[in-house]
Amino acid sequence: MHLKGCAHRGIGANVMSNVANRFCSLTLASMSTHAALTHLLSSNTQWAEKFESANPGFSFQKSASELQRPPVLWIGCSDSRVPESVITNAKPGDIFVHRNIANQVHLDDDSALSALAFAVNSLGVEHVVVVGHSECAGAKACLDAAQNPSVNEDGSITTIPSLPRDAPLNRWLAPLTGFVASLQLSGKPTNEALLVVVEGNIKMQVENLCKTQTMSNAWASKKKVWVHGWLYDLATGRLKDLEVSRGPAS
Repeated sequence: MHLKGCAHRGIGANVMSNVANRFCSLTLASMSTHAALTHLLSSNTQWAEKFESANPGFSFQKSASELQRPPVLWIGCSDSRVPESVITNAKPGDIFVHRNIANQVHLDDDSALSALAFAVNSLGVEHVVVVGHSECAGAKACLDAAQNPSVNEDGSITTIPSLPRDAPLNRWLAPLTGFVASLQLSGKPTNEALLVVVEGNIKMQVENLCKTQTMSNAWASKKKVWVHGWLYDLATGRLKDLEVSRGPAS
């Protein structure tokens, strides 16, 4: 439906009137017309009711009134098949989460770095876990680009040639594509090569985390916080520790 007769009243500023008029031209959709969203809202109601009854020691009211103290920061991929709380059977308050495409930690990414700083310095997490997964589409795009490169004049590779070189997704994937190119995997079958990329990416992000000022400061002050790398297998639903954990000097 459209908003009608939506003249902006009470504020004389032209800029506010313009904003109001633009809003009035938008089409408002009822939630009832979107089955997927209706299902999510309905399922949330059922989940909230069942969760408290199944967990006598847990109260949403109590959780809301207390400060969160999760022991873990989970840095994972945005893939919809890897919902951290579901695959670990975690409760609200157990995991602080940062997710992005291909579970990367760029050393110039304010979003990841601020999540890390808040988790370590304010929440006091004890573990930072980078979690990648099999069949990662982001890693696969980087592998494809490295094996069939669209090379730019400066020698860099455009990961997704159908997008502008400076498109956000290409900028985001560029470091991983460069890393994949350095692995020289052209002789391996695709499924084997992709697993090498996924595991190598997890290990690289663990190393990147260890280079951050947040982790350096934490370890310098003898704070007990560790960095880990895990792999989630979509085909089995199981997590695997890659045994690349790093922590404070003993």
